[in-house]
Amino acid sequence: MPRKPRKVYSPSQKVAILRRHLIDKVPVSDLCDELQLNPNQFYLWQKTFFEQGAAAFERGAKKGQSAADAKDRQIAALQLKLVNKNEIISELLEENVRSKKESGEL
Repeated sequence: MPRKPRKVYSPSQKVAILRRHLIDKVPVSDLCDELQLNPNQFYLWQKTFFEQGAAAFERGAKKGQSAADAKDRQIAALQLKLVNKNEIISELLEENVRSKKESGEL
């Protein structure tokens, strides 16, 4: 059974969909059924909208600069997450080797 093509929504369409939920009080389930949209996708849009909403109220910021700042913050957060993940993997590998040495497997 072939998959149907994905619907790609523009930023303004996403905001309009979020507005219908937040202002017009249309339930998420109704919106998702109507638009054949996965609720997880809707909530991801909502999260992004609220996380980047402060940029709309910043004074003196150039239009492109606030988007670049948000991207820089996101990159920094992802890099930190990657470092933390690598540290955890390193600790687990170290524990695994130590455990194998103690049990005589190595």
